[in-house]
Amino acid sequence: MKEFITVTEAKTILKSQRIKGKTAVLPLSESLGKFTSSAVLAPMDVPSFDNSGMDGYAIAWDETGEGREVTEVIQAGANPDFVLGKGKAVRIFTGAPVPQGADTVIPQEHITRTDNMIFFDSAVFFRGANVRRRGVQCKVGWEVVPLGTKISPGTIGLLASLGITEVEVFPSPKVSLILTGDEIIDLGNPLQPGQIYNANGPALIAYLELMGIADCQIYKVKDEESEVTRIVSEALVNSDFVLLTGGISVGDFDFVKGSLEKNGVEQLFYKLKQRPGKPLFVGRKSEKLVFALPGNPASVLSCFIQYVKPSLLEWMGNPDAWTEPQLFPIEKDFDKKVPLTFFLKAKVQEGKIHLLPGQESFNLLPFGVADGLVEIPQDAEHLEEGSSVAFYPW
Repeated sequence: MKEFITVTEAKTILKSQRIKGKTAVLPLSESLGKFTSSAVLAPMDVPSFDNSGMDGYAIAWDETGEGREVTEVIQAGANPDFVLGKGKAVRIFTGAPVPQGADTVIPQEHITRTDNMIFFDSAVFFRGANVRRRGVQCKVGWEVVPLGTKISPGTIGLLASLGITEVEVFPSPKVSLILTGDEIIDLGNPLQPGQIYNANGPALIAYLELMGIADCQIYKVKDEESEVTRIVSEALVNSDFVLLTGGISVGDFDFVKGSLEKNGVEQLFYKLKQRPGKPLFVGRKSEKLVFALPGNPASVLSCFIQYVKPSLLEWMGNPDAWTEPQLFPIEKDFDKKVPLTFFLKAKVQEGKIHLLPGQESFNLLPFGVADGLVEIPQDAEHLEEGSSVAFYPW
């Protein structure tokens, strides 16, 4: 298996894995943000009865004359058990059932009423006006939510209106996050010489939460081969995705790749023609994906957005997981000399891409204000102002 494959080759390999989570039936209250794993069919007609679309008076259009005697009042929630008599009308309110014999509702603002008589101009209306017929929204068996729909508050409102209390979805995956590096110190502790704060953990956890993934087990492991191997084994048992940061290069204390091999993880690819994030390892064991990310925080976030995020979305049933990025014109000329794909921090302002200063892989300052990443193709040496570039929002 060759090393240093292109970004396009890497994404093609990941797309071919086609790993999706097992479906689950969740209460409607727990389904927000999940993707449906099957189409949802209407279990009932909606509306389930003919009802009034206005506050007004229900009449039978077939009758002649523009005057009617008001005999009844029907509120929303009522169940009228009578047939509207000839030459009669009923006072009716929005959403209330239209009684048998009635087929039209005249809005109250078009009525002149004297005692128990109403009068209106029939030339303004037509038979069936302001009556919402049974099943006009949907009928039993209609597909109301397609497969692969992300459940929004609106989706929940629709399903609740149909009396649906549960929905079949792809649940969020279980993720294990393994942080390597003896130099990494948790926030809140004083730094000693040679130490750095843990930035990868909080950044990745935040991104997972942004995607609706809350089940994340965090491991902090020392740079010891046996310990890395043990933690990888435990993470593979307990999770659907394993993410590691650091220890994937070829240094004397980089034990991640060997530990993955000892745990039976099949290498899909290792090392990419990109900057930042060249030493990226991606592997698979059964239906689990493993991403060994570089230790540098800028590289971690770049690789997460390009490879981990769409793989997670596909597992969660998102049909648009690998959708092509947005295109924007670049604000000024850009040159690069090395034949690598660049992922650069950027902001979108007035419809144009503005590349931020501080693009070095160690520099996190632009991440504080960036809207996302811009991809500069491997073979592009010069881009003129106004050239279209691919943009990946956070």
